[in-house]
Amino acid sequence: MLPKTAEYALRAVACLAQDPETPKSADVLAAETQVPRRYLHKVLQDLSAAELVGSRPGPGGGYMLSGDADKVSILDVINAVSPLERIRHCPLGLPSHTTLCPLHKELDRAYAATEAAFAGVTIGQLLKSRPGPVPLCDFVKLPG
Repeated sequence: MLPKTAEYALRAVACLAQDPETPKSADVLAAETQVPRRYLHKVLQDLSAAELVGSRPGPGGGYMLSGDADKVSILDVINAVSPLERIRHCPLGLPSHTTLCPLHKELDRAYAATEAAFAGVTIGQLLKSRPGPVPLCDFVKLPG
């Protein structure tokens, strides 16, 4: 249902939120989230443009969550990289459809419900929903 880019962004943000004070290099983040390094770079740029993620250059630098994980919703992350598209007008451009037809109206209701569900859950809530595995990432040891 979600584009791969949104899934990757959620993995990255959840991973960074585990230890928000410690920067993670792109290599470490790619390994922990199992996101291809080149794709992760694009995702991190989008998250940075949305001011959800910041970076610190130099030795000991890397990427960090910009704000409080309890204030960042799943929807915030998704909208930063691949916004959910609601149906506002007839997708077919039919002139006789001045309002949404029953099919597109139902589809848009489903999109609205999905949007509301994602807006109602923060990354912080995900991280506190233990016991169980760490949401969306795994900690691995890199060689060297």
